[in-house]
Amino acid sequence: MHLSPEAEAAGYRILSLGATDSTNDDALQAARSGDPGRLWITAAEQLAGRGRHGRQWSSPPGNLYASLLLIDPCDMPSAPQLGFVAGLALHEAVEAVTGIGAPRLALKWPNDLLLDGAKVSGLLLEGHRLKPDGPFAIVIGFGVNVAFAPTGTPYPATVLQTINPGLDKADVLRALSSAFARAFTAWGISARRNASDPFGAIRQLWLERAAGLGQEVTLRLPSGEKKGIFQGLDRFGRLQLRSRDGVELIDAGDLYFPNLLHDIAQPDTGSKRS
Repeated sequence: MHLSPEAEAAGYRILSLGATDSTNDDALQAARSGDPGRLWITAAEQLAGRGRHGRQWSSPPGNLYASLLLIDPCDMPSAPQLGFVAGLALHEAVEAVTGIGAPRLALKWPNDLLLDGAKVSGLLLEGHRLKPDGPFAIVIGFGVNVAFAPTGTPYPATVLQTINPGLDKADVLRALSSAFARAFTAWGISARRNASDPFGAIRQLWLERAAGLGQEVTLRLPSGEKKGIFQGLDRFGRLQLRSRDGVELIDAGDLYFPNLLHDIAQPDTGSKRS
């Protein structure tokens, strides 16, 4: 497994593993050992991969499992924006290796990538303050269904090889490493140029690729379900849900679209990242 020349020129490095419990855990351990960041860690197979809310995921060989470690990439309040930066990079990379773009390829808030309405990839963003006065580590985990899709998921899942049968996970990683390097640099430049709304440019690009924007959606939250119109994102990346009671801001939750089959599927038991 190799990064693209563009990513290597920007100072990114790679560590390729065989089977491991979790590439996110490996990246965090590297941070605790003093790694300076911009480190990609990939694995042929994950034995204890996880997604949002601590969900466990099957990670069979053939798919891409990769985590990126960043050290002090931003202040802590801005860290959630990196999930949207990563989502844009993921969208760009998959478009590059398949030739399929929006609207067939769409970002589902907060962290999934859909191909023709089925999940093809997800990511997991984790932030860690290594010591009370130490550096701030961000780990971004990517799981991409290149060759195998899970079953029993809360909505349909698919694989990139349905579009490009000869595609390999190494191809996806090279494209993803390039796309992230560009998106991360662009995010930093945009934030410096527009201090009053540093997330503005990324938010607009993300919304142009968003699934379900302007449609009726269901959000499953710890407090129960909420229904309304997916109106957009606020300046912090929170979902704007419009209902008869006005616009509510949602920090986190599971988003479902009534017009897709996954709205009636079984509870979440499937793919690597959620």
